[in-house]
Formats: sequence, structure tokens, C-alpha cells
Amino acid sequence: MATNETINSSEQIEKSALAVFGGWFTSIHGYSSLTVCFFGIPTNLINISVLSRIDMRNPTNALLCWLAVADLLTMVPYVPFVIHFYCAFDPYDYSPEKFTFPWAVYMLFLINFVATTHTISNWLGVSLAVFRFVQLRSTTKGPVAKRRLYSTILKVITGVYVCSCLVLVPNYMSNKIVEYTDITTNKTAFFIEDIKLGTNDTKPIVLVNVLTYSILTKIVPCILMTVFSGSLLISLNLSGRQRRQRLSVTSNNARRENRQAKTTRMLLVVIILFLVTEFPHGLLILISTVVPKFYQNVYTPLGDLMDLVALVNNAINFLLYCIMSTQFRTKFLEMYFNKLSSFEDRERNQLTTSLNITTTSV
Repeated sequence: MATNETINSSEQIEKSALAVFGGWFTSIHGYSSLTVCFFGIPTNLINISVLSRIDMRNPTNALLCWLAVADLLTMVPYVPFVIHFYCAFDPYDYSPEKFTFPWAVYMLFLINFVATTHTISNWLGVSLAVFRFVQLRSTTKGPVAKRRLYSTILKVITGVYVCSCLVLVPNYMSNKIVEYTDITTNKTAFFIEDIKLGTNDTKPIVLVNVLTYSILTKIVPCILMTVFSGSLLISLNLSGRQRRQRLSVTSNNARRENRQAKTTRMLLVVIILFLVTEFPHGLLILISTVVPKFYQNVYTPLGDLMDLVALVNNAINFLLYCIMSTQFRTKFLEMYFNKLSSFEDRERNQLTTSLNITTTSV
């Protein structure tokens, strides 16, 4: 997560075109992020409510449901952070009134917490790609096999949540709060310590933690998603040819395969969005560890943009599900608009009954 870590680090950013762009984007980051969060939080709640329904429970929906939970956990704590640091105060204000100790603690918590939820989301994306690939290749059918697979997926989800927290424990310890006292006012401001990435002053333990974070939580998941997404595209192409060949013979199987193909396309879009969001971020972190001044001159100016792109990725899945999944769209309309439809149906039935009674009486 991008933060204005210290006064010194911000002053060292060269006034390049990228730095100018970063400064402009920082000025609009607050309200644009709030807009995305105010859309994404309720829509992720809708995702969870629809995908967790008993009649919607299957391995794919379980992964998508807990992905929505991770997205929700990313966005909710981001709201007070962005209100305080970007809206209530000027983004480039480093006053003690803005950087109080409680808010520094909150910033530290948010940095670690969001790193964890992003890691969870990335590995759930990998699980989604792997599961879909295995499912398309599997010949095992029947309710017993489905229940067994659903149980396995729940264990995978639990493992992803737990392991993501454990893997990032060293990363949690890399960030510390430091204080700066203004000599003229004798007031103290609290900041996140500058890790001095890409310089000779970088601590070895910090360098190891950053490399571990970028590789295990960004690069490796994106590589795996790329491999299995390519495999899914190949399987999708092959199944499409086979479906067209059998269309005139077994229409029921063709319809089922058509639904599977639509689901696979939707999941591919979700996975591709992960790649577009997380792979560049992981590469920038990796390059920052080896190229001098890259962190200050490139990564920092792009930090707020990467945060917003990640938030958009957290918020957009609801639209994808509504557009690309008939089952989700139908269940959503049934759950959230059925009361109005039921009322209209009752009114229509009452009107029909009264007309019938009148006709009978005549």
C-alpha cells in the first residue's frame, strides 16, 4: 500500500513527468477511492449473500464467496484511512495534527492487513484456476463426488486464509513507527519508518521480507494463474469444438457444456483482472529491491494509482457476475426484487379473482 512514509522520502522524489503525474493522482485519490469503496462494499455483501445460499453452494461459488469476503475485508478498513489522510487533510500535509500516534498505528495495521487480504485474494485466484482446470478434466460425476469436492475446496480456502497470515508474519515485523519532533512547535508527528528500499541502507532482513512478499504473494500466484488460464483457454476451445459436433445428437449434454463454458469464461475474466492488477505490482516491488532509486522515482509516484486499480478489482466482480452468469443474475433478482414481484403478483391474482367473481355473479 502506498503511504507518505516520511518527509525526507517525499522530498527525494525527482520532479519527473512520472512524479508530476503521481502528485496529480494523489490529489484525486481520496474521493475516487471512496467512490469505488462505496460501490464495492455493498456489492461484495451482495456477492456473499447470493453465493452463500444453500441452493447456490458448489465448489466454484464457495471460492468466489470467500474471494468476496477477502475483497470486503480489503475495502472496509481503507475507508477511514483514506478519509483521514486524503480528504480531511491535504495528502501532502505532514503536520502532527494529521500524523498522530493512533493514526500511525492504524496506518501500520492497514498496511499489514491489506497485504494479507491481497495475498488471500491472489491465492484464491490460483485455487479458482486450478480447480476449474481439474474440474474440466475430471470424469468423476455424481452427488457423492460433488460433496467430496466441495469439502476439499473448503479445506483449501481455510488453508489459504491461514497460510497467508503465517507467511506474512516476517513482513509485519518489517514496518515500524518512528517519531519526528518539530523543534519550533515542540509537537511530535508519527510516521511509518522508511525502509530505504533500493539503497545501501536497506536492512538485510527487510530486503528478504520484501523479496519474499513480492515473490510468494504476487509473482508466483500470477505465474500459476497464467499457466492454468492458458490451459483453460485450450480446454475451452477443445470443448467448444466437441460441443458443436455433438449438438445435434445430445442436446441436453450440449446445454450443460454450454453452461460450463460460460462459467469458465467468467472465471477467466476474473483471473485476468487479477493478472492485470497484481503482476505489475509484484514486478515493481521486485525491481525496487535491486534498482537504485527506483522505489522513490517510480514505485512511490505510482503507489496511489496501484491502490486504486486494486480497489477497482475488488469492486468489479459483482458486475461481472451479473453480466456473465445467468444463475447469479437470476438468484440476485429473486433475492432482492422478489418482494416487489410477489406483491405485484398478489395484486394481479386478487384482481383476477375479483373479475372472476364478478363474471360468475353476472
